[in-house]
Amino acid sequence: MKSNQRLSDLRVMSGDQLQDELVKLKKEQFNLRFQRATGQLENMARVREVRRDIARVKTIQRTKLAAAAKG
Repeated sequence: MKSNQRLSDLRVMSGDQLQDELVKLKKEQFNLRFQRATGQLENMARVREVRRDIARVKTIQRTKLAAAAKG
């Protein structure tokens, strides 16, 4: 349920909003990797969630780009 809500929120975002979200997620991913390297990371599952969210954002960006180029 949570991912479905997240996906629908991402689909209604504009291209600029998606880019901002991608930058935010990449910063979070960097911070999580840094925490893991220093042994401070408590929630290992968050790394996977962020990685998948980045993939979702990129997929939606490509879909919107393809739709804009098509029509």
